[in-house]
Amino acid sequence: MSLTYNNRVALVTGAGRGIGKAIAELLAKNGVTVICVSKSAESCGAVADGIVAAGGKAKALAVDVANGAAVKAACEQLLAEFGNIDILVNNAGITKDGLLFRMSEDDWNNVLSTNLTSCYHFTKLVGRPMTQKRWGRIINITSVVGLMGNPGQANYCAAKAGMIGFTKSIAKEFAARNITVNAVAPGFIKTDMTAGLPEEAGEKLMGVIPLKRLGEAADIAHMVAFLASEEAGYITGQVFTVDGGMVM
Repeated sequence: MSLTYNNRVALVTGAGRGIGKAIAELLAKNGVTVICVSKSAESCGAVADGIVAAGGKAKALAVDVANGAAVKAACEQLLAEFGNIDILVNNAGITKDGLLFRMSEDDWNNVLSTNLTSCYHFTKLVGRPMTQKRWGRIINITSVVGLMGNPGQANYCAAKAGMIGFTKSIAKEFAARNITVNAVAPGFIKTDMTAGLPEEAGEKLMGVIPLKRLGEAADIAHMVAFLASEEAGYITGQVFTVDGGMVM
């Protein structure tokens, strides 16, 4: 099935690497103009340059998504330039792992601000023009640990679980304006971090994944691309696990 996008504009946070990069590249391949946002101008710039070199349309913008004032300034600039942002993918995220008794308040706040509060800022600022246009797609990248929990990641799990509640609430608020809001929960995806796992840890991981392999960033990108398309217009308020069967 081919997907329809009708010359949409998308904003993808955390687009400088990994899952965000894969999402940005796949949307651009389907004809979407993609705004690549990350904290690093170098990383999001490289992704946008690669998209343009491949014949797509992209712009890079370095933004600290944990800074509400910076997000507001960026969104105002982008809306002035593009007129409207049709697809928002809240993907930016960091980890500051540690057992609760050793977790500093800064580590708690930094993870919540980057992973969860950024969704509030972007959705509020980009969502208002969507409601006026009466069309929009908002996709929040959460995690299976937001459903399951994970020792040593109380801050990250709280943020990812918060994204799920946020998704369901905003889906109900925005539905009357023809805007869908969904979440994608990746399982264990091949990244630089998982590539460095000891053999024993890798074997233990395979024991909890029924498909017996790690996912690819492209697996998440394909789900996002579908949810961003015209064909997904009757799906909202849902959480889609892409995890090889971990959560059933």
